[in-house]
Amino acid sequence: MPIAEQINSDITEAMKLKQAERLSAIRLIKTALKLRETELPGGLDDGEALRVLGTLLKQRRDAADQYRAAGREDLAQKEENEARIIETYMPAAASEEEMSRAIEEAVTETGASSMKEMGEVMKAARSKLEGKTVDGKALSDRVKARLSG
Repeated sequence: MPIAEQINSDITEAMKLKQAERLSAIRLIKTALKLRETELPGGLDDGEALRVLGTLLKQRRDAADQYRAAGREDLAQKEENEARIIETYMPAAASEEEMSRAIEEAVTETGASSMKEMGEVMKAARSKLEGKTVDGKALSDRVKARLSG
């Protein structure tokens, strides 16, 4: 089932079950998808929907970190709960082992030996992890560690 259809059925389910927090998060997703759909000439496919979900997920995590830094644990928890709901629509996350393997293969392929080639390694590693959810910051940190050490 396409992501957009899944979200519509989940909105109905959340309304029936009176799950206010879940309903709010799913509506947030639907709004973001509709906005992106109006920007694209051919409509919204699942690949583009996953990019939108990835952006929303990153925004929620960043907001939670900022709220924590400001001493607002209650708001940080709300953002993290929304992030968990968004994650349910995303493909499985890449494991530590898969990330390490992708980075090693990317370094071998590109022949990278210094931080100057980090962009090339990141691009190659991302392509190897296609179809999985990848935390860009975690991947970046691991590539930096690999190239500097």
